[in-house]
Amino acid sequence: MARPASKKTVGIVSKPNKPEVAQILPGLIKWLPARGHDLLVDPETAPHADGWRAVSRREMGEQDLDYVIVLGGDGTFLSAARAVAKAGIPIVGVNLGALGFLTEVPIEELYPTLESIEEGNCAIDLRSMVHCEVTREGTKIADFDALNDIVVGKSSIARLNHCDVFVDKTLVSRYQADSLIVATPTGSTAYSLAAGGPILMPNVDAFVITPVSAHSLTHRPLVVPDSSLVEVRLETPDQEVYLTVDGQEGTTLEPSDRVRVQSSQVHANLVRISGRGFYDHLRSKLRWGS
Repeated sequence: MARPASKKTVGIVSKPNKPEVAQILPGLIKWLPARGHDLLVDPETAPHADGWRAVSRREMGEQDLDYVIVLGGDGTFLSAARAVAKAGIPIVGVNLGALGFLTEVPIEELYPTLESIEEGNCAIDLRSMVHCEVTREGTKIADFDALNDIVVGKSSIARLNHCDVFVDKTLVSRYQADSLIVATPTGSTAYSLAAGGPILMPNVDAFVITPVSAHSLTHRPLVVPDSSLVEVRLETPDQEVYLTVDGQEGTTLEPSDRVRVQSSQVHANLVRISGRGFYDHLRSKLRWGS
C-alpha cells in the first residue's frame, strides 16, 4: 500500500564507532517523525535508533526514500552515495570527520539545514561519477561505479606498477608509478589532490588522470573530457596489483587485465546549503588565505 503523498521516508547512515552519532541521533529520531517522516537506518545507526527498521546501505538504495542523512566523514558519504545514487536519492552530509569536502553540514547547522529542506530552499548538486569495468582475457569479471576515483595500484611497497594508458584507443604513455588515479571533479580534491593533481570545478565535464610517485618526472596529471574512454592495460608481470574504488572496495588484478573507465550513467545528488559556493568551500576546507 502506497504511503500518503505527504508522508516522507528518510534514511540515516552513520559512521561506525563515532561517539557523536550517539549524541545526535536521539534528537534526530524525534525531530523527523514529529514532522511526519518515517525512518530507515543502516546497521551502524540501528543501536542508537530506538527500534526503527534497519537495512543495509545497499538495500537502502532500493527503497523509496526522499533523502538520506549521512552522519560521518567523507568515507561514510562515499559509501552511501554508491548505494543510493542509482535511485537518485538526495544525500545530506553532516560532517563528523576532520576535513569533510562532501559532508559539508556542520553539526550546529543540522536542524537549520533540515528546516531548509522542509521548506524547499536547499539546492541539489548533481555530481558526475565514473564507471569502470575489468576484463580478463576478453571477459568482464567486475564493474563498479565511483564518486571520487578509480585507482590502479601496486600491493608491493618496493615495486613500481607498470601500465599502458590509452584515451579513446590512442596510447598516451607507459606509466611507471606507485599507482594511477582516474578521478572525477569531485574526486579531484581527494587522493588526486594529495598526489599533485589539479582541483576541478564540480561542474567541469572532465576526468583527471594522476600518477602517484611516477618514476619519470615528466609524467604530470592529465585532464581529459569525461566523454573519453580511459583504458589501463597492466604490464606488471609476477606482481599483484589492486583496483580500488573510492578507497573502499575493489578487486585484485592480474597481469594483462584491462581496466576501462568512462563516465557513469549514474549521478550522485548532493544537498547543498543555499548561499555557499564551491570557492567558499575551498577557502574553508583548505584554509586558503589564513
